[in-house]
Amino acid sequence: MFRNIVLAITAMLILCQGCDQASPEVPRIDFVEMSAIQNHENDPDIIWYDDFDEEMEYLESEGNIDFKVFFGPEGGSMPAGFNKGDVSGMGNRKLVFGDFPDPDSLSPVVMRGKRFDEIYWRIYVKHELGWEGSPAKMSRATSIVSGNWQQAMIAHVWSGKDVTLTLDPASGVEGQTRTIKTTRYNDFENLNWLGNEPASRFRISSTEESGYWVMVEASAKLNTPGQSNGSSSLWINGQLEAQRQDLNFRGSYAGHGINAVFLESYWNKGSIKTQGRWYDNFIVSTRPIGPVCCPANPTLHKTAYTGPGDLAAWEVQIATDIDGQNIVFKSGKLGREEHMTVNSHQGDFLGALQNNSELSFSFIYFCRVRQKSKNGKWSDWSHWHQPFRVSVSK
Repeated sequence: MFRNIVLAITAMLILCQGCDQASPEVPRIDFVEMSAIQNHENDPDIIWYDDFDEEMEYLESEGNIDFKVFFGPEGGSMPAGFNKGDVSGMGNRKLVFGDFPDPDSLSPVVMRGKRFDEIYWRIYVKHELGWEGSPAKMSRATSIVSGNWQQAMIAHVWSGKDVTLTLDPASGVEGQTRTIKTTRYNDFENLNWLGNEPASRFRISSTEESGYWVMVEASAKLNTPGQSNGSSSLWINGQLEAQRQDLNFRGSYAGHGINAVFLESYWNKGSIKTQGRWYDNFIVSTRPIGPVCCPANPTLHKTAYTGPGDLAAWEVQIATDIDGQNIVFKSGKLGREEHMTVNSHQGDFLGALQNNSELSFSFIYFCRVRQKSKNGKWSDWSHWHQPFRVSVSK
């Protein structure tokens, strides 16, 4: 018995020694505090903007706003997670706009009657820390052409191979004719699938990218009737991750433009476990959107420290490019408070911003971060991520 006690104590000592030698998890910047007024709110190119701080009217809306999880220090988000085994997730939103067919004028059609042949849509996505698996569907833009929801085209943003995202465009028109082949919504048998390669390099639903907000933007441009010059693109954290060009989205059909964007939570094979996912800051526009707008001395929030031991210090750097070639700010060693405001008291402005006390107006910046545990070990630096735009000088 004494021998067993000794062996148990020895094992515990070895385990504790291993903890002392372990490096901390690589952190991320969870979010950057936004300016009170976003540029998008007064932009004539914006079709729709929803920060999920209150319920807004959609054609269809499932899942109440989650006021416990949100991008920023306050607000709400759209739940898009799953219970174990579920195919349909916890929420969705169906936005219709422009020339959406609505003969009785009863649906909440935004900018009713306008024509949109090219749109961009953006959301911020957060997977619960420890997320596992690859949910199938995230969003889509489509052209609905009749009361029974025949579709001329669909631009899907769906899961790619493994835990990535990809574009999966489809046409509901017969070749280069004006004939609509689809007979209803999601009439997959009558869609002409235009290919779903390449997938993103960024592994958005991997466990290592869980626990913080990621910006996802997509676009769809209809082809000129009779030509094959349509396109669809996907950006993650401001970087182009996938693009399809020379698409024949609608043949020679010109009766309707793009008139709907849907936010979805759907997992064909069912979720591996109960786990949360959320969408926030949803925008639809006729021009590229980009990241949230922040003040020139923004406040950055790091993901919570998870060990080993306790947090001793952390550092953050800011650059004007996603490759980190032009670093313009380096913080000093920060303490246990896991947020900081970018200013000359917290670090040094470098390069083009040397001797400045704030970031420059209208620029987009990217962040990276690392942290140290009380055992003296530093984590690796995170990749460059969490872009933000400075929209006001103060």
